[in-house]
Parts: sequence; structure tokens; C-alpha cells
Amino acid sequence: MCGIAGWINLDTTKPNHNAEAVMHSMCETIVHRGPDSEGLWTDETVALGMRRLSIIDLKTGDQPVFSEDRSVIVMMNGELYNYREVRAELEKKGHKFTTRSDTEILPHLYEEFGEDLLDHVNGMYAFSLWDSRRKRLIIARDRFGEKPLYYGIVDGKLIWASEPKAILAHPSVKPELDLNALRHYVSFDYVPAPMSIYKGIHKLPAAHVLVVENGEFRTRRYWDISWSREGAGDLLSVPPAVAGGDLSVPGAVATGFRNGSTNGTPPAKPQTRKEETLSGKAEELKDLLSDAVRMRLVSDVPLGILLSGGIDSSTVAAFATQHATERVKTFSIGFEEDSFDESKYARKVAKHLDTEHYEDKLSATTAGDLISEIGKWLDEPMSDGSLIPTFLLAQFVRKHVTVALGGDGGDELFAGYPMYYAHMLAAKYNAIPAFVRSGLIEPVVNALPVSTDNLSFDYKAKRFIRSAKNDPVSRHHGWFGSFAIEQHEKLFSKEVLAQTEADIYRGVRELVDASDAKNIIEKAQYADINYYLAEDILTKVDRAAMAVSLETRAPFLDPRVGQFAASIPVEYKLKGKSGKVILKEAMKNLLPHDILHRPKKGFGIPIAEWLKGRLNGLMHDMLSVERLNKQGLFNVDYVQKLIKEHESGAASHHKELWTLLVFQLWCDNYLKTVD
Repeated sequence: MCGIAGWINLDTTKPNHNAEAVMHSMCETIVHRGPDSEGLWTDETVALGMRRLSIIDLKTGDQPVFSEDRSVIVMMNGELYNYREVRAELEKKGHKFTTRSDTEILPHLYEEFGEDLLDHVNGMYAFSLWDSRRKRLIIARDRFGEKPLYYGIVDGKLIWASEPKAILAHPSVKPELDLNALRHYVSFDYVPAPMSIYKGIHKLPAAHVLVVENGEFRTRRYWDISWSREGAGDLLSVPPAVAGGDLSVPGAVATGFRNGSTNGTPPAKPQTRKEETLSGKAEELKDLLSDAVRMRLVSDVPLGILLSGGIDSSTVAAFATQHATERVKTFSIGFEEDSFDESKYARKVAKHLDTEHYEDKLSATTAGDLISEIGKWLDEPMSDGSLIPTFLLAQFVRKHVTVALGGDGGDELFAGYPMYYAHMLAAKYNAIPAFVRSGLIEPVVNALPVSTDNLSFDYKAKRFIRSAKNDPVSRHHGWFGSFAIEQHEKLFSKEVLAQTEADIYRGVRELVDASDAKNIIEKAQYADINYYLAEDILTKVDRAAMAVSLETRAPFLDPRVGQFAASIPVEYKLKGKSGKVILKEAMKNLLPHDILHRPKKGFGIPIAEWLKGRLNGLMHDMLSVERLNKQGLFNVDYVQKLIKEHESGAASHHKELWTLLVFQLWCDNYLKTVD
């Protein structure tokens, strides 16, 4: 696990002056991603850099890595879980290796397959590969977007890095706010790829590769999920090399874990589609998840499991215990506020699985003190309220282990969010005559007493009717995000509205329309996999964990599991209000019944209450009339109206106000829009 950075001169006539010193300064901004060592490589055209957090091959795993003739150079952030199988195949073809590093398979795969090398890896990664003979650069991001990668073209150079702050450290780059990105941020709660909050800096979307050759660059998508059951095929359309293989090699064992069965042979994996029944497919899912967890237990440093007590993380913990030779370590975090606290469920799962469980308690004081510090390490605004507890959990876990497995991806792949059912409900709601909805139902719902409890009934009901009338894409993101699209005219200044595009959901619509998703649930899942999962959930986990040099891994995001989830009938995922139907069936003999069937709660913090209490002063300071007038971005009267209604209890605008507050904290650290 590392951080990477680099640039290439698109104009090859320009000299690469002072390259090593500049590259070093860029890498210094991401030391938290890799505190163990630095790697630099430069020539007359490119500069490559990285910071390393040592996980695999502690002694000889430093980067860059090279092909045998040293003409191909690679820097990587991430882990390639099937590298031992791939390496064995490459060695049969005559390739020679000098380290035990997973990264070293990449230059050799490139020699064999060129740009198609990504068809042969199963992992989470962002890497840069320089072919010095062909003068070709390849940078790529993993299939689901577990690892970030940003790039921009400035002063005749294409510059890239794991985080924007490293790009900003290049002397040619000056930060400037992208107003279109700002409009997306206030509704999505994050800036979706390919935009970033900075004008001229872009995110490489998940499952994309960027190639630079002859002074020009191109991007393409190299992998996608298919929602066609017929199209899944054997091994679910994933090339055989991606499926895993024998990882039981000495020196690659995390404390207490083995990498396969006792005889060194990996567990059997499904090779063909099983009987088309729920129970038959649930058994297939069990095999896939078990193997995905097994592959992600490979580590040369201590490893544990992030355990919330929900079905996803509990599933990961259950399979980890099956592949362990000694007691598995699990970690959870609790909250003082009861409606936000799920620690009792994590304790129950830990007791059921007999794990070595560690738990920390989050106080309002601890979390509140941290909020004002967010902007210092979060170089793009993100208003997901679970960012704070995720950071504190990572901080706690890092005291004990260097690698942690979590349950991210289960909700998106197996329809676990309540919004999926809400789409079915919206169809019925919209069938009610408009005069009944506007004249009776909406006034009653909007008059419900305001509660600050986590996901309270009034909060869910009010957000439902707010967006139910919209088209499916706008509706879905209106339920998920902060500001509804119809609020933009009230929120932004006339100057911002005049300079920006109005349809912030156009990119989502185009993406969904181009997919083979067959119904509204699959289309919502596909949108979430490409947007919410990649650019919110995984970005949040990456930033929070990397801030304390903790590597996180997500077994649900094995490409075999992802393709399996897309290929099964939607009723195997969502039945009435109940999501994750097949996952519950698969785990019914491994986890307690009440863990499998308890309501989803989420991993948030009591922002609504804090904005009236300990964060009230910070909110008034950051959203003051004077400050907002100087910025010229927002309608001051409307923002003040939101504050007054929230403080008086007339409405709960905590998501909207928190989104604006996080943006202001980011501004103070990365964009000097206020004197």
C-alpha cells in the first residue's frame, strides 16, 4: 500500500529540469500513505515517484520495479491478490524475477500482453508504467475504484498522483475552484469522477486506463459489470488468472492466517453455474466470498477485521475465522448517543465467532474536536458524515495492525440500501393523484415533529416526498445527497448559476443508459457502484485509513463477486423491503439470525444535534454573512434561513449545513477564496 505521483512531458523537446527535487517534494505531501520508504525514477521525459507502506516482501519490495532489461518501469499503490499464480505462469514463459513483490508482475505482464495486462490481475491498485523504448506511459485504476488516481495537464505536462495535494505540490500547478464540480458536490456529497473540485485536475474513473504516446493521451474503460445472466458464463466472465490460485507460499502469511487449506491447495471454486435456485446460488456465493476473503488475508504484517456488527463485515469476519490458524482480531467503534451506537451487535458477532475483539468508544468531544481538522488532510471536500468515525476507527485499529479487511461493497452489489425499495414505493406514490399528494400527504409529512435521531422516521419521510416526483436518477441522488436539484436556484449566486451547467445528473444518466441493466433496481445499483461506491465510500475509507497508514481491503469487491451479484435475478437481492436476500441465505448457518435480519443503520455521527451545540460556533463562523459575501458563491439569505430553521427546530437541515461547512473547511486549507 503506497502513494504514487509523477509527470510526463507531452512536449518531448522540453528538458526535465530539477525533476528529482520536484518529485521528492510531491512525494513528501503523501508520506502518510507510505511512511516506510520513497522511490524516485526520472529520465528526460518522465518523473516517477512513490511512498511505500510495506505489506508484502518487506525486505526487497521497494519500488520502482523493472522488467529484466529495465526498459519497463512501474510504481504501484495497492495489492495484487493473485500475483503468485500470475508469477508462476510468467516464470513458465521464461520471465525472471528479482523480488517477492506483487508489483513486479506488472512489467512482465506488460511485456506479454501490452495494454491488456489488466485482464490478468485481481486486486486494488493505481499504478504508473513507463515503457522507455516505446515512450509509452500507462496509468490505471482498479475495477471498483478502491485506490484513487488524479491527473491534470499543466504547462505541457500530464501530472498525476494518488491525491490532489501531491499534484498541487508541483510548481506549475495553482489551485482553482471548478464551479461545475462545486454544484455536483453540494448534491452528491462528493465530487464524482471524472471531475475533481480543482479546475483542470481530473479523477481517472474506476476501471479506466490512461495511455500517453507520441505526445497525446487517451482513456478507455477496460472492465465493466454485465447485468445479463446469460453473459456471465463460467467464472463469471473474469479471466482465469483473475480467479485466484494457490497463494500458500512461505513468507506471505499474516500472523495467525494461512493462505489456503492445510495441504497448500486452494479451496475449490465454482467453475460452472449451479442450479438456478436461491439456495443453489447462495452456495455459489459462499464459495466465492470465502475465496475472496482467503486471498485478502495475504500479508507480511499484522492483520485484522473491521467489524460493525452488520451483515457485510460480519460475513468477512466469519470467513476469516475459517481460514485462520489462531484467533482473528476484530475491531469496532461505539457511540455515546444510543441511536447511533451499534457496538453491541459487533460484540455479539465477535462472541459468536470467538474473535479477539477490540472496541473503542467515540465521544462527542473527541469527534467534535477532530472536525475542524478535517480540511488539513482532506484535499477534496466530502460531506459523508461517517468520515469522522471511519477516521477514528482507523486510528484505533492502526495501534494493533497494519492491514484490515472490511465489508464495503455489500450494499451496492446486493441491494442493501433502503433507497432501492423506495423506488418501488415511489411508483405507487406517484400513482396517487397529484392533488392528494400536494394537498394532503405532503403537508402532513412536512408537519411531522423534527427528530435528530439517526435516520429518524420524519427525516426519511420528508426526504422521500422531496424527491419521489423526480426522474429515477434525480430521485435516487436526491435521497442520497444533500441539496436537491431544485434547491440550486436558491443556494447559488446568480454569477455561479450563469457559469455552470444545470443538469448535474447528466453523466449518471448517460452511464446508466449505456449499461445492460434491465430494471430500475439494477440501474440504481449500477449508478451506485460507479458513483457512490467509487467516489464516496471507497474514497472515504482510503483517505481515513491512509491518513494513519492503515491498509484496508474489501473482499466483496473481488471482480468475481461483483459479476456474480450482477448476474443473479433481482429478486435474489431485493424482496419487498428486505435487501441482501441471497447473502442472508448464504450466511444463515454461519451468523446469528438477528444479525442477518436487523434493520440497516449506517455509520454516522449526530451532526444535527452537534450543529446546535458544540459545532454551532464553528458553523456560524464558517457560514457567516461576511464570509459568504466575500466568496460570492452562495445566496447568503438562503444559507442564513437554513441555519435559523435548523436551530429553531422548525426543520433539520443538518445534511445541507454540514455539506457547506465541510466545503468551507476545505477552502481554508486548499483554496484561498476568503481574505
